[in-house]
This record gives sequence, C-alpha cells and structure tokens, in this order.
Amino acid sequence: MTLAYQAIVYSILLVGLLFAGAAAYGQGGRADAVPSGAKVNPPDPTKRPLNSHQRFVFDVVRSAVALPQTEPQDRLRVLAAAATVISPIRPAMARIYSREGLKIEQDLIQRGDQPDVSMLNSGSVDCKAVQMLVESIPAQRVDAAEPTLVGAISACPVVTASAQKLVDAGLEEKKLSPRATLALMERVGMSSPWSQEKFEKIFDSLPKDAGKMQHEAPNLAAMYARTAEKMDKALAKQAGVRLLIWLGELDVSGDRTVAVNVTAGAMKQVLGPKDYEDALAGDVMARQVAQSAGGEGEISQPMDESVSVLKAMQSAKDDRLQELQAMPPSQRAREAAASGFASGTAGDRKLASRYFDLAFSSLNSVWSDRGSVRNAPGVVQEVSEAAAQVDSVDALTRARGLDDSAAQAIAMISVARVVSSKGQADAVSANP
Repeated sequence: MTLAYQAIVYSILLVGLLFAGAAAYGQGGRADAVPSGAKVNPPDPTKRPLNSHQRFVFDVVRSAVALPQTEPQDRLRVLAAAATVISPIRPAMARIYSREGLKIEQDLIQRGDQPDVSMLNSGSVDCKAVQMLVESIPAQRVDAAEPTLVGAISACPVVTASAQKLVDAGLEEKKLSPRATLALMERVGMSSPWSQEKFEKIFDSLPKDAGKMQHEAPNLAAMYARTAEKMDKALAKQAGVRLLIWLGELDVSGDRTVAVNVTAGAMKQVLGPKDYEDALAGDVMARQVAQSAGGEGEISQPMDESVSVLKAMQSAKDDRLQELQAMPPSQRAREAAASGFASGTAGDRKLASRYFDLAFSSLNSVWSDRGSVRNAPGVVQEVSEAAAQVDSVDALTRARGLDDSAAQAIAMISVARVVSSKGQADAVSANP
C-alpha cells in the first residue's frame, strides 16, 4: 500500500467518524453521552490538567529527582523536598518518592547514621511502609532513629504499638529516646500504665557515661517538665532527684545550665516548695546541682551567619560586589542573594544579575567544602529561592549550572517551591 493510498484511506475513516459524531448530536445527544443508569467514574485527580505554574513545577521536580546523587543523605534530602513540593499537584508521584526515601532512611538508621532529614515530614508517606520501617529498626539504633520515630508516631498512629516495643527494647539496651518516648506518652495518654512505667524507667536508665549524652540534657529536662505533673507524685520526686544527680556529672555548659533550670523549676512546681526542699534534703549532690539553678544558659548550637535582608533593601541601589568578595563563601552567597533580591525587586535587573552571578558561583565553593560549612544544603536553598523570587526561569538556569548534581537538584526544587507558592497565591487571589 503506497503512502498516498494510506492517506486516502485515513481521510475516509476520519470523515466517517466526523459524520458519526454529527449524527449522534443530531439525535439529541452527545457522541460520548453516558446511557441512562450507567455508572460514572469520578475524574482521576492524579490526571487532572496542570496550569502553567503546576506544569513548571512538575517538570522541574521530575528533572531534579532524575539527577544522580551518590550520597544517601543527599538523595534522601532531594526526595523529601521533592515529595513536599509535588504533593499538592501529583500526590501519587509524591508517594513514589516517599517509598524510595523511606528505604534510604531505613538503611541509614540500620548502619547507625542519623538521617539529616526525614521523609515523615513530607506529608506523603504510606503508613504501611512506615510500619515496616519502624519494625526494622534495631533496639541498638533507637537513638539514631529518634527523629524518624517522632515523625512516624505523629504521622501514622498505626505504628504506636511497634514504636512502644522499640522504645522498651531500647531502654533495655540503655539507649534513650526521650523525644520519641514523650511522643508516645502523648499518643497513649500520660496517665496510662505504659507512660507511668516508662517515666520511671527512663530516669532510672540514665547512662553512666553522662558526657556522651551532654547534648540530650535539655531534651531529658524538657521531657521531665512536660510529664512530671501527670505522674504519681512519688515518681516525679524520685525521677527529678535522679535527673539532677545525673546533670551534676556533666561538664559545665549552656546545655547543662538550661537542663538544671528546667528540671529544678518543674520539680518545685510539681512537688510544691516544702516537698521540693524535702526531696533535696535527702541527697547532697542533688541539692548542690539544684542550687546552681538560675544561671543564664542556652542550648549549644553552631553560630549562624547574620544576613540582613532589610539592610540589603536599604542599599538596593548600591554596588556591594567588592565588599562581598571579602566574605567567606557561605556568607558571600547569602549576602549576594539578599542584595540580588533587593536590586531585582527594586527594578534593577542588571545589578541583580551580577549579584546572583556571585551568589551561585559561591555556592560551588560552599558545596565543595560542605563538610566544614554549616547547613550547606540550606544555603543552596536560600540562594535559589531568592533568585526565583526575581526571575524563576533565570534561577532555574543558574541552578542547573551548579557543579554538583545534588546541589543542582536541591536548587531546582527550591525554584519549583517558589513557583508553586506563587501559583497558589495567584489562585487564591483569582478566587477570593
């Protein structure tokens, strides 16, 4: 059959279909009309058409996830961000990302590494998969799994029983998880037998080598303060004294000071002044620690660089490029992005472009040295979002130009997040 002959045949078929459709309309109905009484399936929300904002977000997120990430923590971070951004427009895709991310999270925990982020915060998890993850966590790893456990308990009540068994097993191994234990107590009720028992046991299982748990001191104190008033008064008294004695073994630090202040204050409130003094009278060490309460302290955390967007807005018309060149890469990237945002929103796109050139080139330095840079992924996100606020297409081009594929993916999803937010804001404005 020649190509010409094929064309004639297809034309005849097409004309026939058109006449058939016209006939159907002529009979008083549509060609695709549903017969009376037939079952009509509702439209599939996962296949609804996307508007221009949503199409941009969909294409960018899909492209970002397709980029390779060799480090599991990087891959997990990309998947968690992608699931959060894509979930409002393609929930099924978010669940696919979630399943992959949960498997990575599980592997990290099983080898003793605490995940930098958790898929449980993306809001698109399959609770059956979460249940399997919780059941796969070894008791020896419950401390590394604590952020994941807290998210699992919050997102999926079905995991409660499995999480209780895991926390119980962890306590037998002297592995504490105060935040997860508190989450479970709030889930099952503070007055439940399980909560009463765990309250007593967790403060009876404080590790002998207190120095290794220095960072957990504020969490343990916060747990005591949150739960003591709901517990038997004798248990609250005994647990408070034990916690004060344990805190006394820590090095003097902001964490210790905060924990002592919180614990002593909670004990005094729960027991009352007289019983509080009686509790301390029975142990010299606890009294000495309690007497140190009242000092100023703060939870230890790395110092973050200070970036003032207000300052950048006030100097939007000034050229700060030479000043920024002298800054460390992470601060230079953030300051340049703030100035680029200020200049761009003030209408000077040319100066903004020069700032973003500097910001994105600095990101390559930040990422290559991210072992010594605090929250390098956060710097990438901040710079990319600032650029997207000015020009999303230009920001996407810059994101794709970063040296490392993981940094590219994080930057691209950050751009998509801004576009998604703008699209939602436009939709609200159009339909008040």
